[in-house]
Amino acid sequence: MNYISIDEFKKAWVFKHQDLPIDIADLNAIKLMSRERAGVLWSTMVSREKDHPDFFTKSEWPGSEDTWSEQVSWEKPWEDGQQILPQEICSFLNWEDNTTVYFCLSRDQIIETRFEVFKRCWQNFMFLADGSLLLGKKRDAVVQFLENGNAKLGLRAKG
Repeated sequence: MNYISIDEFKKAWVFKHQDLPIDIADLNAIKLMSRERAGVLWSTMVSREKDHPDFFTKSEWPGSEDTWSEQVSWEKPWEDGQQILPQEICSFLNWEDNTTVYFCLSRDQIIETRFEVFKRCWQNFMFLADGSLLLGKKRDAVVQFLENGNAKLGLRAKG
């Protein structure tokens, strides 16, 4: 099985928050990968060595300063209740709405959806911003959402 029920996710409340309701069609498009599938994707696209963003080293693309070109605030638009993902991030990524995206929390926890769903539900995802990476399928652009309220924008090195 490639996915698990959202109800099996320890932090499922972020997608069921009463102040940030998610349309049922969008909720159904937010898929939590099984541990096994997440591990394969993480090893392929993120790191073969480290299990969590806290442990990246400079020798890996996520830990290398060369990966990241700029930082923008996600926290200010989030606090202001901005409904759609901040324009600086959308412009940088320049992804089509139907692009498959992976919100990577750790080797064991990856959430898959479409970019259009992520853009609409981004405020819910930011409850999980702890170095989490937003990757696009067959895309080089990447965003890392930091707990300090910033998002790093960069280009992923291919493994």
